[in-house]
Amino acid sequence: MAIGSLISSRNFGSFIGSGKVCQTEQSISYGKGERSGIATATFAHRSIFYQKFHSRMAIAFTSRFSCSPSIQQRSVGRCECFSCYSVGNWSQLSRRQCLHIEYVKVNRMRAYYKSEEYDITEAAVDSLKSAEGSAEAVLVEGNLQETSPWWQQFPKRWVIVLLCFMAFLLCNMDRVNMSIAILPMSQEFNWNSATVGLIQSSFFWGYLMTQIIGGIWADKLGGKLVLGFGVVWWSAATILTPIAARLGLPFLLMMRAFMGIGEGVAMPAMNNILSKWIPVSERSRSLALVYSGMYLGSVTGLAFSPILIHKFGWPSVFYAFGSLGSIWFALWLRKAYSSPKDDPDLCAEEKKLILGGSTAKEPVSVIPWKLILSKAPVWALIVSHFCHNWGTFILLTWMPTYYNQVLKFNLTESGLFCVLPWLTMAVFANIGGWIADTLVSKGLSITAVRKIMQSIGFLGPAFFLTQLSHVRTPAMAVLCMACSQGSDAFSQSGLYSNHQDIGPRYAGVLLGLSNTAGVLAGVFGTAATGYILQRGSWDDVFKVAVVLYIIGTLVWNIFSTGEKILD
Repeated sequence: MAIGSLISSRNFGSFIGSGKVCQTEQSISYGKGERSGIATATFAHRSIFYQKFHSRMAIAFTSRFSCSPSIQQRSVGRCECFSCYSVGNWSQLSRRQCLHIEYVKVNRMRAYYKSEEYDITEAAVDSLKSAEGSAEAVLVEGNLQETSPWWQQFPKRWVIVLLCFMAFLLCNMDRVNMSIAILPMSQEFNWNSATVGLIQSSFFWGYLMTQIIGGIWADKLGGKLVLGFGVVWWSAATILTPIAARLGLPFLLMMRAFMGIGEGVAMPAMNNILSKWIPVSERSRSLALVYSGMYLGSVTGLAFSPILIHKFGWPSVFYAFGSLGSIWFALWLRKAYSSPKDDPDLCAEEKKLILGGSTAKEPVSVIPWKLILSKAPVWALIVSHFCHNWGTFILLTWMPTYYNQVLKFNLTESGLFCVLPWLTMAVFANIGGWIADTLVSKGLSITAVRKIMQSIGFLGPAFFLTQLSHVRTPAMAVLCMACSQGSDAFSQSGLYSNHQDIGPRYAGVLLGLSNTAGVLAGVFGTAATGYILQRGSWDDVFKVAVVLYIIGTLVWNIFSTGEKILD
């Protein structure tokens, strides 16, 4: 095909039903200097067009078409679109995209297009019974050069996700540093196991107070304000922790509780924001990425805390980690909005995609507490969250001590080997999110997907914790811990995604309710572990967690649902 040659084609529109975009298989052959026909083409409402290309190529479209937006009326539309496709990527054709095209000679080639089908919940898409028209296309080889910087082309909704990811990264960095610092602190201040358990659990006193309140604030005031407040508050409390410790145990307990107050609003606020910004088709992946920030925060905190303590003393971890919150807060004020409707820089195409696919759009004025608490799936969330967090928080707060006392690792080794389970969680949370969204896109019900993911998140840790009683080497113990936490990460696509499924308008409140139960598990589980260790063994600690995992599995599979029950 010579430079600038045109390919005329005839387009046959495929049916676009309510909530679905169905795209047909296409086969195009191009020959040097030859004219060719396009077998089929698909047009979606207002030129939003997604297609997965399996061959690397770039193509520029200038199309004119007519369509039937309703049974009663036919209208003629014109769409001018330019875009660049690469192997395995999704692209969106948009009137607003402006690309510079370099025309080059193309040799004979053949390209095949694979059909895809996916759901867009509540999408404002008109049904097209047919669409015919003519189109002109120029095939070019090489890359298209965009006139705007790449960071301006990055979807804004994923900017929000990444900022939430960074907030949760800081959240667990500031939380787990005490798990490492408590070892030299207990020697300096002569604390026994019961006192250590009390200090570890004091964080949850404040954390418990703001779960439901944080959800109410987020649903009424917006997640941006509430999450920003939380990060600033817990960062300040982290910085003040060494001062409080030297003033005395009561001051340290109070400061840890203050830190919990700030972190307590984070999850409800994040849940509120993402329920507005993220379409249903991306829900599991986005939540998995954000929660993997918590796991990577644990990795970062556990890896760097021993280094800082060794070089600068235990107070340094609190000063260093706490100061990072100010950097995040500056970015948050500049980039984040509680809703896509509030963002003046959000392009029209992405705003339409978000508002068409997300499920929480109107602010909440009154919380229907009686209705919420009368639903069995809500109680399934609450009970399952308690059962899940008992085991999770025990490992989060006591794992370094287990490595030190049972496996005989020193301070540095305890911190470094604690990294592996959390790193495994970060990886498998995102794998689980991808699997869950893929299963939903393939037609499996959301209810079935949530039950499968959460069953893995319960039974996997239960199995591997039982193996800790039988292993004889530190390496196998660390491996069991890693496998336990890796399977636990599938919970992010199970119960942690379910709040937005069953009640998207009340996602913050629902998360606050269930996480209140989870925090109670953290308070009682962390404190109880200290007393169990004074009178029993680590086997007893793990047996309690396994029993609760099994109870959670039964409750979840009997009573949970993925359908919307609160509107």
